[in-house]
Amino acid sequence: MVDPFMNTLGLQVESTAPGTACVRGRVRPTQLNMLGTAHGGFLFTMADIAFGRAANSHGVPAVALATHMEYLQPAKLGDELTATAAEVHLGRSTGLYRVDVRSGDQLIATFTGTVFRKQPVKESTKETSSPK
Repeated sequence: MVDPFMNTLGLQVESTAPGTACVRGRVRPTQLNMLGTAHGGFLFTMADIAFGRAANSHGVPAVALATHMEYLQPAKLGDELTATAAEVHLGRSTGLYRVDVRSGDQLIATFTGTVFRKQPVKESTKETSSPK
């Protein structure tokens, strides 16, 4: 699955398996905020990509319903970051995922996301009766 935005940011999908995904990227000068640390939008995007890959790894299209991000530590220029998504719950119509963004062993941010799983519509096997 090609993601031009991810490529623009220099992010790579390291792995994807049912219910999990890992995205890797290095903080570039263009991804810094006015304080000189990694922009929150960059960190969120990394987490969101891992979330989307994990949620869509079961062959059923999934779209985000809600997300939440907690920023715990600043990431700095040149830091190599990983965003690792793990499935917390998988139901018929929803899924819940947690993504940890790390620089080495240091937890930078944590993200949670809920998806709606778009199940295929089954055609009715009932015959329709026409009025007489």
